[in-house]
Amino acid sequence: MSLSVTFRRNLVELISFLFILLFVYAAVNKILDFENFQVQLGQSPLLSAFAGWVSFWVLIVEIIVAVFLIFNKYRFYALTGSFMLMVMFTIYIIIILNFSPFVPCSCGGILEKMTWKQHLFFNILFVFLAIAGMLLTEFRKFTIKRKFLVVSGGFFLSVSIITILFLLSEDMIHNRNNFVRRFPHHPVNLQKEFNLKYDSYYLAGLDGEKVYLGNVTAPRIVTTIDLNSGKEEIHTIELPKNSFKFSGVKVIVKPPYFYLTDGTVPCVFRGRTSDWKASLWSNDAYFTQMRPMDSVNVAIRAISSLNHQNVIGTINFENRPKVSLSSTLLTKQIDGMFDTDGTLLYNRQLNQIVYTYFYRNEFFTANKNLKLLNRFHTIDTNSRVKLKVAYIKSLQEIKMASPPRDVNKTTATYGNYLFVHAALMGKYEPKEMWRKASIIDVYNLLSGSYVFSFYLPNKSDFKMSEYIVEGDLLVAITGNYLSIYKIKTTYYDNSTEKYTAQYQGTDRKPEKE
Repeated sequence: MSLSVTFRRNLVELISFLFILLFVYAAVNKILDFENFQVQLGQSPLLSAFAGWVSFWVLIVEIIVAVFLIFNKYRFYALTGSFMLMVMFTIYIIIILNFSPFVPCSCGGILEKMTWKQHLFFNILFVFLAIAGMLLTEFRKFTIKRKFLVVSGGFFLSVSIITILFLLSEDMIHNRNNFVRRFPHHPVNLQKEFNLKYDSYYLAGLDGEKVYLGNVTAPRIVTTIDLNSGKEEIHTIELPKNSFKFSGVKVIVKPPYFYLTDGTVPCVFRGRTSDWKASLWSNDAYFTQMRPMDSVNVAIRAISSLNHQNVIGTINFENRPKVSLSSTLLTKQIDGMFDTDGTLLYNRQLNQIVYTYFYRNEFFTANKNLKLLNRFHTIDTNSRVKLKVAYIKSLQEIKMASPPRDVNKTTATYGNYLFVHAALMGKYEPKEMWRKASIIDVYNLLSGSYVFSFYLPNKSDFKMSEYIVEGDLLVAITGNYLSIYKIKTTYYDNSTEKYTAQYQGTDRKPEKE
């Protein structure tokens, strides 16, 4: 039974009105909260790398299509555009639900109340409404067959656009990032928290069952906290008589050994955690940072006596202490000292030295023989150090003439991963979260690729000062609080080289823990 011309026209008018209402409503919501719209796109697993220009183009296209739907002359074109937009929105949701590493929060307004599956059915309904409108609209004496060809071509083009954007975005986020962070829902969960009462503690070590705390006001005191029972024990390190006059003691615990170090003396004492008695291990080399590698080797950062620049080195204690230094691992940009400042780590799972610069977007790995393995970049764009130095002639010293721009802060490593406390806000990130939390970026040490980011909240207006990672545990000190977090193993895999990402369910709202 054929439809009357009047009924067809009225039906097309109704369909056009529904699309005008939908697109105007969506566009107005985006305009009223455009910054939030960009933030949501930036956190999208599908379009995060293109959030900037996509946010403008979606808004512009929605408005143009809504305007063209008003006029009969352009209605077929506008309905075709509506069809393609709804197909792209639908494919976007299908990819998120089935192929995306995680499911983000999304739209504003009444659409935010829907789950992703409800939104999918909503979009599919409007896809069929657009097809109906295209088929019922009188346009240049187009036959039904030609209109179906337009529908098929529009469908194929829309699917291709979204699929290509998804593949390109995934590659850019992980390998060629343009400073867009990815925050999955609840990748770390707070397990326990201890009030240390004082903020003079620092993290000396972690072995999976106990956390070891040093104290800057009591250099020989080590406090252990059992992560299961919460039981606290206090140990006093016994040193040989007539020990050195210390000025910068740091205790490092790597069971079964502990190390009491002071690179300004210099000295390294070593003992066993079974009795906390230490003996002098070395006083041959000055250093500014030290990390144990194994029972007879340590990695150090020192200042070269030849040019007064930072160098990376090792000390071997197998027979008599043997110091080896590399003048090529650290790359000078300004003075070779301030500009190469950073954090030295040793990854025992990969047997690699890991060094992350404070003032540029770079970290590198090296083996025990000080051979460079890889140089990688963090996701920010600051490849050049931004600081000024001045030579004080009367003191014959070089000092900073202006505060440097921090890029990376403290770091931790475990398995195939490097955790970096970020100092710079990325694109499409809410400023409020930077006031309320510290941001940790995670990188794969084997490929150098960016993996994901997460927040560690402030405690009593204090920001997190340091943290260590072992297995799926992250232990952090924030003010006078010790916080124990568990990292979801679905977010990263410490046992393989391949990063796995199988995130939470399909509802757009974050799951309650």
